[in-house]
Amino acid sequence: QVQLVESGGGLVQPGGSLRLSCAASGSILSIYNVGWYRQAPGQQRELVASITSRNIINYANSVKGRFTISRDNAKNTVYLQMNSLKPDDTAVYYCNAVRGPNDVWGQGTQVTVSS
Repeated sequence: QVQLVESGGGLVQPGGSLRLSCAASGSILSIYNVGWYRQAPGQQRELVASITSRNIINYANSVKGRFTISRDNAKNTVYLQMNSLKPDDTAVYYCNAVRGPNDVWGQGTQVTVSS
């Protein structure tokens, strides 16, 4: 079964950029449908962006035009490039990989957008 490790979070000013990484081990990530989710304090976890095993991509309306999800199969990694960040983007960001009955989450990485 795949294991996931997120990285790349941190503190950034409004308007800044971050790139999150979801690195996989134990299996080939390209055969999984992968999603980036986020959860702000007191809020439900929400889907931000997803990429299927066939590279069909979807975004939440709140991040369209600002965030980009992509795969690097050679590195067995999925990325989330986040531009024009806003304070409302502050949350813990999680990577999720699904294939059949396998539904795996990473530990999350904190993103804080603040001046």
